[in-house]
Amino acid sequence: GEVTGEVIKLIKVLDGEMKRSEIQKMLQLKHDDNFRLQYILPALEAKVIEMTFPDSPNHPKQKYRLTEHGKRLKQSKE
Repeated sequence: GEVTGEVIKLIKVLDGEMKRSEIQKMLQLKHDDNFRLQYILPALEAKVIEMTFPDSPNHPKQKYRLTEHGKRLKQSKE
């Protein structure tokens, strides 16, 4: 799928498993809704990141990590 510039930025800062708030802070983004719509959802749809609790998106300990595809993409962009 098409990977946006926002998704590339997300991939570059994602290190291991990180909470949404940690990723947002690394990207210096303040608006939760915009972050979710422009970064998280497209990255999930492109299968470059995955949730640690995929069956429970609103899990209080939800974190995100790169998929194998995301790891390859990150390496190609460095």
